[in-house]
Amino acid sequence: MRDLFFLRALGMLLVLCFMPGSWAAHAYAQFGDIKYPAGFTHFNYVNPDAPKGGEIRMVPPTRPTNFDKFNPFTLRGTAPYGLGLLVVESLLTGNAEEPTTAYGLLADDVNVAPDRLSATFHLNEKARFHNGAPVLAADVLHSFTQLTGKLAAPQYRTIYAEVKAVTVLAERVVRFDFATPNPELPLVVGGMPVFSRDWGRVNGQALAFDKIVSEVPMGSGPYKVANPAMGRDITYVRDPAYWGANLPSRKGQFNFDRVSFKIYLDETSRFEGLKAGEFDFMREFISRNWARQYTGKAFASGELVKRAFENRNPGDFQGYVFNLRKPKFQDARVRRAIGLALDFEWMNRQLFYGLYKRVNGYFPNSEFHAEGLPKPDELALLEPLRLKLKPEVFGAVPVSPSTLPPGSLRENLRQAQALLREAGWTYRDGALRNAQGEAFTMEFLNDQPSLIRVVGPFQKALEKLGITLTYRIVDSSLSKQRMDAFDFEVTTLRLPGSTAPGGELLELFGSKAASMPGSSNVWGLADPAIDALLQKVVSAKTRPELGAAMRALDRVLTHGYYSVPQYYGDAFFIGYRPAHLALPATIPPYYQPDTWALSTWWRK
Repeated sequence: MRDLFFLRALGMLLVLCFMPGSWAAHAYAQFGDIKYPAGFTHFNYVNPDAPKGGEIRMVPPTRPTNFDKFNPFTLRGTAPYGLGLLVVESLLTGNAEEPTTAYGLLADDVNVAPDRLSATFHLNEKARFHNGAPVLAADVLHSFTQLTGKLAAPQYRTIYAEVKAVTVLAERVVRFDFATPNPELPLVVGGMPVFSRDWGRVNGQALAFDKIVSEVPMGSGPYKVANPAMGRDITYVRDPAYWGANLPSRKGQFNFDRVSFKIYLDETSRFEGLKAGEFDFMREFISRNWARQYTGKAFASGELVKRAFENRNPGDFQGYVFNLRKPKFQDARVRRAIGLALDFEWMNRQLFYGLYKRVNGYFPNSEFHAEGLPKPDELALLEPLRLKLKPEVFGAVPVSPSTLPPGSLRENLRQAQALLREAGWTYRDGALRNAQGEAFTMEFLNDQPSLIRVVGPFQKALEKLGITLTYRIVDSSLSKQRMDAFDFEVTTLRLPGSTAPGGELLELFGSKAASMPGSSNVWGLADPAIDALLQKVVSAKTRPELGAAMRALDRVLTHGYYSVPQYYGDAFFIGYRPAHLALPATIPPYYQPDTWALSTWWRK
């Protein structure tokens, strides 16, 4: 495609040579780094000869809950885990080696305009939905229209906000027009879920999008839902007529005939289920369980394997999150003071068996993590915003407080008291109170009882400041409802690290999302300086530009003390049955363990 374009438009040669985005008929790279050439047969980290058959039984890595709908694209309710990966496909698909490159899936040709204001996709003539109908440009347009409509979950309107129009040029050709020449946008639209126009039609009538509840998405993916009934567990069956089985971006993948997800509503029964052989693969998130439970006869005999899988993923951000919509949390000195009460070092020794590292900033263990004083490339982005930023932003970036000698929790609490006093909160009549005499209380909302032991030490330290922290445990459905409505004071949040951050950050930190129910901006951040830096992130033309914008963003977020950083692990803790499951010899550098296992492992 690129060579052909040169022949047709030699006058654009210099422009194209210096364009950071690169594409070929089979792939698009945001920063020009396409690893696999046209005609490649499979990704290096898969086994192209993996046998098909058998079943993998797993537990989802998300919080356990029943599901009450099959539409994963609307706000209300809970859809089963796995629909987006197994049933619905997109125009392009990424891989676990290249963070900002995608290869053809539903589309077999992608062409980005020289001015980067549009991307045109040609659909593979073999692409078929599960009902046998071809995937056409009209289905792509229909999917975009539904996802960006008012009846879909609001985050899609944020993600695709820079798409001006979608035009059907031919039966299998569709063009996306962009508001800005952002080199990430072809990847954003290339990853859009595509579903059939026939999904949600009952007796010839199309249901409103938010009324499509019990109908499974009419997708084109390698699996169908085996038991389309609401409940707890769900099983997907491999489509023997799957159209894309031999595509280079699919070869050696999705090898199981059946993929089942079992739901256990508490950790004890879930782990007992693993030992009893009720499922084959589980990712462990709790250090105490990993250190103490993964022992015994089944592990000694080799029936079960306990393995920490290496990876090169950026660290996850995890922290207590303040709801800035509440007046008590609007003073940065108050937020900083609360953070000083968390004794990570003690918790890591006594509770976590030394398995975790402290989170610093919002993008730990990555090239996007800000350190020390701003570098020249960061200053170039921060200086135009100086009047909108605190002077401290131009100094050293804060690091999470420590209690290692010569520091101590006592000294940290002294600093916290001084900050609270400056903010108008003083200890009297048995509590920390403001000028109106109102006591400082916080409710921690969560649906995981296991976190009580983690919150306990933090709770006791806050008591020494006169702050009362209460723990409100609710079921997962009520938790989702309250979080969607921003009806909380403090909660905990885990954001998976990303090797290719971009438009999704608008949904996390952008002002528009702050007032949008169901958005991921749970903080309620609405800061013009942050918005400006987010635009620098999504419009970065080179990897160094992206790194500078991300570090500047990290610096501003960290100086805001919007969260109390917690901890992350630098390995994936997995228990699985080696007699049942086999994995490729090559482990890719960037992956999530659950999707990696169900997409590239196979049944022995």
